[in-house]
Amino acid sequence: MKKRYITMMICLLAAALTSLCAVSQARQQRLAEKLIRLHVVANSNAEKDQHVKLLVRDAVLEAANGVLTDAQDPEAALRANLPELERAANEKLRLLGCKETASVSLRRELFPTREYETFRLPAGVYRTLRVSIGRASGHNWWCVVFPSLCLPAAKEDVAEVCRQAGLTQQEISVLTEDTDEVELEFRTLEWLGKLKKMLWDA
Repeated sequence: MKKRYITMMICLLAAALTSLCAVSQARQQRLAEKLIRLHVVANSNAEKDQHVKLLVRDAVLEAANGVLTDAQDPEAALRANLPELERAANEKLRLLGCKETASVSLRRELFPTREYETFRLPAGVYRTLRVSIGRASGHNWWCVVFPSLCLPAAKEDVAEVCRQAGLTQQEISVLTEDTDEVELEFRTLEWLGKLKKMLWDA
């Protein structure tokens, strides 16, 4: 009788976790479809390359902000202007006297949970503007190019930028609030992200 009770409780717990995972994943996917991440990868971990990475980031961000101003379809606008964004990155490298070149592409990438100063993003697959410098074997720099959340701002500013980009109040709360419910959802998505990475790397 005791064994049957334990088995039933395990089944109920498994069902509850499956349901929570499904809800969390669906919510993350809806959120991800409204965001475009920026992923800048340095040539190496050398101090100079890491400094160059940040300067190239700034050049690409400036160009991307110009491209995204009044864009009805942010992804299409970025895709149509990939050559311009790549030119901005390589012009900065040239001015810095670097022999490396950068490539800029749009793709989907799997990200872990990421904490920023005024918001955080759950683990998951996101549309990504990726800037790869030289060998692209150095540390990454991640942020959000749409909505424009790459520069430090107050939580109120983050919320307003997100509202203007069409995010719902619930989605904004996931980004900016620190509650037990949000923490549980983030942990669930982080676990799912690790599982996906294991499957992708297999």
